[in-house]
Amino acid sequence: MELIQGFISAFQYLFSHPLNWLLLLFGTIWGILFGCVPGLTGIVGVALLIPFTFTLNPIEGLLMLGAVYVGSTFGGSISAILFNTPGAPEAACTTLDGYPMAKKGQAGKAIGYALSASAIGGLFGTIVLILLAPPLSEIALAFGPPEYFALAILGITAIASIGTKSVFKSLLSGMIGLGIATVGMDPLTSNARFNFGSNLLLTGISFVPAIIGLFALSEVLKRCGESRPVAAFDTSSKVLTKLPSLREIWDLKVTLLRSSIIGTFIGVLPGVGATTASFIGYSEAVRWSKHPEKFGTGVPEGIAAPESANNAAVGGSMVPLLSMGIPGSATTAVMIGGLTIHGIIPGPMLMVQNQDLVYSVFIGMLIANVLMIFFGIKIASQFGKILKIPYVLVGPSIIVLCMTGVFALRNNMMDLVVMLALGGFGYLLQELDYPIAPLIIGLVLGPIAEISLRRAMILNNFDIIAVVTHPIAGVMLLISVLSLIYGLYGQYRKHLERKKMSIAP
Repeated sequence: MELIQGFISAFQYLFSHPLNWLLLLFGTIWGILFGCVPGLTGIVGVALLIPFTFTLNPIEGLLMLGAVYVGSTFGGSISAILFNTPGAPEAACTTLDGYPMAKKGQAGKAIGYALSASAIGGLFGTIVLILLAPPLSEIALAFGPPEYFALAILGITAIASIGTKSVFKSLLSGMIGLGIATVGMDPLTSNARFNFGSNLLLTGISFVPAIIGLFALSEVLKRCGESRPVAAFDTSSKVLTKLPSLREIWDLKVTLLRSSIIGTFIGVLPGVGATTASFIGYSEAVRWSKHPEKFGTGVPEGIAAPESANNAAVGGSMVPLLSMGIPGSATTAVMIGGLTIHGIIPGPMLMVQNQDLVYSVFIGMLIANVLMIFFGIKIASQFGKILKIPYVLVGPSIIVLCMTGVFALRNNMMDLVVMLALGGFGYLLQELDYPIAPLIIGLVLGPIAEISLRRAMILNNFDIIAVVTHPIAGVMLLISVLSLIYGLYGQYRKHLERKKMSIAP
């Protein structure tokens, strides 16, 4: 009854103040635009608007910031699909199948899948936020270092099936990603590791310049290295976003539901965020697919899985923020500033003392996910006009835009060096037919796996058996091992079948 009364009061407030709708519109558009531009991300979009919330009341300010968060999480997929350049870290997985689908001449369809999956995941995560915020907070608190370690392993173990027919190349690429993740200061002892004597590398390899280099710069180098560099796909017609039919959505129901649940729950875990959610959502889609070898070639599941997961994580990440005062992601950490400048302290008492604020944010995020569909279509079509420009002009422009975004993120010249170095390395990997997806998964989930395992070992007196037999962690690790064995066995059988066919008379 209290929930219903809270919603009625929040609806009355929202509909009686036209400014709320203008802020939701502005926030959604602002977020999509910031998500589109490589390196800017939703974090920057939210941070730039916080000073303007001084002139707004707390509800208005948080409505606008929440809409930016929603819009930016989808926005990164537009540039990821059209240019193989993820506009935000959480869109990195979308490039794996979105860009290949665009190369098949289905750019509008790929954006349509991303937009629909984003809206479905976002609505799912927000509804779960509304109904289950307190219980989910208690479950999240039950997760310790062993569970975080097992969660990371669950995502990493799918790498053998992604992006290539060679299991060895996939595993080696993933190991390289894990190795790159160890560069910088040791998270527990603060000792320098693999920094080659440079203090600029003590902070490690930042994820944003890494993915922009590996995806965007390597693609530009590849295209420019071709004898006749042309557009990745036919640009003679306008890129029109085509939303999937209800039948096509229904065919993806299992993927959408699984990824939305994964994204919501990972969003609830403090400090994990939408990027991890998208990679684990994608990894699980590969793991449970009947045809994992098709991922990376432009399949709808490869777009729907990460996009529904990362947008569901948006709602999930608001759970620890509002109920415990703990940011569930980097963006919500910035949003705390928008609350504190108005004297509002997020935490257990927020639901009691500021019900109108909480329920207004809930409704605002639901509305922002709907608005995202309409404005996402318009912005994507305008963004697609860039494809009509000759690539000899687009390629260098992409590099300049990437360098600007990467440098603006931390004002660190080493980030530019990292982007350029990994861009060249990514080009080399593509030429040798090594997949980039496992490397990125290792880079994202490696730090979580390392620090969680080491903390778990310390807490359990270095007894590895005690670590892996934690109930939740043990189940996830068992699933990881069994699915990896099954995946490797399946690929081995296909190898034998191809070998028999080659020697058959």
